[in-house]
This record gives sequence, C-alpha cells and structure tokens, in this order.
Amino acid sequence: MSERGALRARLDRLDRLVHEVAKFGAVGGAGLLVNLLVFNVVRHTTELAVVRASVLATVVSIAFNYAGFRYFTYRDRDKSGRTKELTLFLLFSAIGLVIENGMLYAATYGFGWDSPLQSNVFKFVGIGVATLFRFWSYRTWVFKALPTPGAGSGADAGAGAGAERSSDSLTR
Repeated sequence: MSERGALRARLDRLDRLVHEVAKFGAVGGAGLLVNLLVFNVVRHTTELAVVRASVLATVVSIAFNYAGFRYFTYRDRDKSGRTKELTLFLLFSAIGLVIENGMLYAATYGFGWDSPLQSNVFKFVGIGVATLFRFWSYRTWVFKALPTPGAGSGADAGAGAGAERSSDSLTR
C-alpha cells in the first residue's frame, strides 16, 4: 500500500472512530439525563439512602443505554450472539456501576459529603469515569465489529487486522 493509501486508511479509521464516539456520546448523554433524573426523583421522594438511590438509577440507565447502543450506536455490528452480547454488556455495566457508585460511596461515607449538590457532583464524576471504562469495554468486547471483506489479505492485514471495523465502511 502506498504512503497516500496508508494515510487515507488511517483517516478513514479516525473518521469512523469520531462517528462512533459521537453516537456513543448521544446515547450516553441521554442515559446520563435518565440516570440523574431517576437518582434525584428517588432520592427526594423516598427514604432510600443516597447510594441505593444511585444504584437504582444506574440500573434504569443501563437498560436505557443497552437499547440505544444496540439499535443506534452499534446497529451495524455483529448481531449473531445476542445472549453473549447481553451477558457481556451486563457484566461490563456492573463493573461500571461499581466504579460510578464506589466514587459516590467514598464521597458520601468516607468524606461525609452528602448534600444534594455534593451527591450530584460525585455521581456525575463517577458516571464520567465509568463511561471511559464502558466505552472501551463495549466497543472491544460487547459490540464487536463485523470484519470487512478481504481484511485478512494484502498489506492492510498486518497494520489493521486488529483494528475495529464497521460495516458502514463498506458503503463508503
């Protein structure tokens, strides 16, 4: 592959990644709103402890996000193993739940920061840290890219065999 062709391939991969991050962010942003809304409604209308209210909100947003990721962000990805996909999604979501709510737990019970503003700030920070983990794990393990035809041959095989590819690259 020529230098110009290699640059074009890298730019195409970068373009696909930017597009994926934007779609992930759109679903994640909506999920963030669902998470914070449920958290605040539960926290202010029930007697649940702050971390329990947060865990409940996180579970609701996980269900919301799965639908968004499967049918919007990663709709072009492999759909052959839905049981495995859902199992991995729930596993990585549970790890993200622990990251997110572990930060809230530490702030609330470790430092005594329990005002509504402090709880929302640490919930938000926890969501941010957990989102980085979720993005990596979902795109790497859960919503695997379909291989492009001929991906295993030619000069591109060595450079891009492990790179994520989506079927939308076939239409370009």
